[in-house]
Amino acid sequence: MEATAQEVDAAVRAAHDARGALADRGVRAAFLRTAAEELEAAKDGLVETADAETALGTVRLTGELARTCYQLRAFADIVDEGAFLDVVIDHPDDTATPPVPDLRRYKVPLGVVAVYSASNFPFAFSVPGGDTASALAAGCPVVVKAHPDHPALSERVAAVLRRAAARHGLPEAVVGLVHGFEAGIELIKHPLVAAAGFTGSVRGGRALFDAAAARPVPIPFHGELGSLNPVLVTEAAAAERAEEIGSGLAGSMTLGVGQFCVKPGLVFAPSGDAGDRLVKSLTDTVGGTGAGVLLDHRMRENFVAGVAERAQLPDVEAPVAPGAGDEHTVSPGFLTVPAGRLVEEGEHDLLLEECFGPVTVVARYEDEAEVRSVLTRLPGNLTATVHLSEREAAGEGRGTEILEELTPLAGRVLVNAWPTGVAVAPAQHHGGPYPATTSTSTSVGGTAVERWLRPVAYQNTPEALLPPELRDDNPLGLPRRFNGRLER
Repeated sequence: MEATAQEVDAAVRAAHDARGALADRGVRAAFLRTAAEELEAAKDGLVETADAETALGTVRLTGELARTCYQLRAFADIVDEGAFLDVVIDHPDDTATPPVPDLRRYKVPLGVVAVYSASNFPFAFSVPGGDTASALAAGCPVVVKAHPDHPALSERVAAVLRRAAARHGLPEAVVGLVHGFEAGIELIKHPLVAAAGFTGSVRGGRALFDAAAARPVPIPFHGELGSLNPVLVTEAAAAERAEEIGSGLAGSMTLGVGQFCVKPGLVFAPSGDAGDRLVKSLTDTVGGTGAGVLLDHRMRENFVAGVAERAQLPDVEAPVAPGAGDEHTVSPGFLTVPAGRLVEEGEHDLLLEECFGPVTVVARYEDEAEVRSVLTRLPGNLTATVHLSEREAAGEGRGTEILEELTPLAGRVLVNAWPTGVAVAPAQHHGGPYPATTSTSTSVGGTAVERWLRPVAYQNTPEALLPPELRDDNPLGLPRRFNGRLER
């Protein structure tokens, strides 16, 4: 089933030849909406196939498919609106220093986008997911490298998307699909691939990122690689609602068997009575959570080995021991460690690395200085969270300073909430400093489309030769900035 180098080449060349078919924004928007309709019509069979390959459960998968369809429709609305083209028109101004010529700028599609599917979201971050939807919205055909954990689902979904394309006269090649590790390497190296999107491990993502940069013509590589997603619980917040925070943490870290990219993996909780109450609540809730199945045996083996290695470190305790269940499952749990052990470089640095699965590390701190010291050692993250008391949330105390300390660490900062659950919304940002992502962009939300576009400016170009998006009379009715004024 693995694609040969010749088959990868054929898929990319066919996608490249299909670029012009996506030029019409009206057709693109209609295609995205039809894709959502076709996926919904095929829901039962798709969910059944997905569950057979991933063991994620029909409830979770049904919700994820609904999210995916919503996302496709949201990008269709973005295409219709046209603001993503970022049209700017400046008429000549001889009084400026230096003089301004006639300049007109907008954004055009990059070309064929390589999409690398994720294992943990077989719909939302796979063949029909955010990278595919946003690339198609930008006018870029895609070639998807299917994830080996759900190959049959990938084929079925690709067939649905191609059926939707055909309904609007688009060539099926606007959505290509290849399988296999070597195919993924061939894809990133192909000279007609103009950009790539990836969700997966640091090791795999970094290898592809390096390959993208090493090409004779380097290309943008938007990779989501890994995240610890730190959480800070202030002493006042723990004193106010320790039990609520403990149970909320348990629900977040075990959601989806701990296989969400925004799972809280490191939690700062105070020493003393309030912190003890939080840990007890976490113990009670996690202890009552059943074992679950991870996406494949390799992930299970890595989880079991990873938690065992961490649990053996000095001063690390396991109030609820994570590890192996039966031959297919894993049991959730958490570890505790004095935060002082994380202040200096050493063997405890392992606790500052993501462990994929249902486990978190609770670092018990003595004072705020200890927390600040550890925060300065953390890598980049998708999210960073703080739980504040009512008074702190109202502006009393160090709430503002804490947010300032967390902001450099992550792309999304949360207050009195949990990071699991990434809403598809215009203001969403799902990205962060390396290694969370390899760029400053987002893979969720409306601005994800910007990854697959590049700006072009036309100077002193006769009106008759300009693309319609840049003409003075605005025949397409686009939002734009015209001689310094924003026009809707």
